[in-house]
Amino acid sequence: MSESQAAGMTVTVTPPEQRHERVKPASQSWFIARLNPVSRFICPLIMSLPLFTTLDVVSASIQLVLSVILLWIGGINPFVVLRRTWPVWIAAVGSFVTIALYGRTSGTVHFAWAAIVISDGSLYLAVATFLRVAAIAVPSVIFVLGLDPTDLADGLVQILHLPSRFVYGALAGIRMFTLLQEDWRALGLSRRSRGLGDGNPIRRVCSQAFALLVLSIRRATKLATAMEARGFGASNTRTMARVSQLHAIDWVSYAIALIVPAIAVGTAIATGYWNLPLTSN
Repeated sequence: MSESQAAGMTVTVTPPEQRHERVKPASQSWFIARLNPVSRFICPLIMSLPLFTTLDVVSASIQLVLSVILLWIGGINPFVVLRRTWPVWIAAVGSFVTIALYGRTSGTVHFAWAAIVISDGSLYLAVATFLRVAAIAVPSVIFVLGLDPTDLADGLVQILHLPSRFVYGALAGIRMFTLLQEDWRALGLSRRSRGLGDGNPIRRVCSQAFALLVLSIRRATKLATAMEARGFGASNTRTMARVSQLHAIDWVSYAIALIVPAIAVGTAIATGYWNLPLTSN
């Protein structure tokens, strides 16, 4: 090989201390990306709990509008919110149709056939259910999108002081769950190479599923032994490679999570629309 050819094949490598890799943001929203993973898990829960005490169009619609506006201020366009939460809207439409057809009958009856009765009361409950599903699920989905399971596990152990054995065991299980597809494919190829994959498809799937179960149990046993050897679940306090703590912006998010449902439910009470779900008319 000539010197010119060797020079053309030279690969330049940047020293590690000079590498500046761009960190992928944890969320499209600048506000949500700066929150602790525990806060991103708790805030939607705080916002959703008050809506379970009432079933009306006022509280659900106000909370949904406020959530969309706050997400817009946080850097997520409403159209992006709609695109990212499309399964939520499908579920909301399904709940609307179900309640409208089979909900509690009251007021004027617009259509009746067999068990299907569409009335003013069922339509009101359908609209209220649609808005409540959207108001609860939309912020929850946006907050959880992009959440790193490892960071969440560190926060659950260090901030909420949950049992590390359970938390990190669940984290390891989630990480291993992604390998099932590759294991299934490898088992299928290996069985076909031995002439075992050309018979009855039902018998082949059942046999391969049993083999996958055995492989998963063996891997779980090895993983549990490795985690025990590294001190996971020990009675002594373990050191943490990644420190997880709350900052001022997390407390701001908790305040917002309390204020938004307070405004929504308070407005429903003030206008007389508040009512318990089991006593809605």
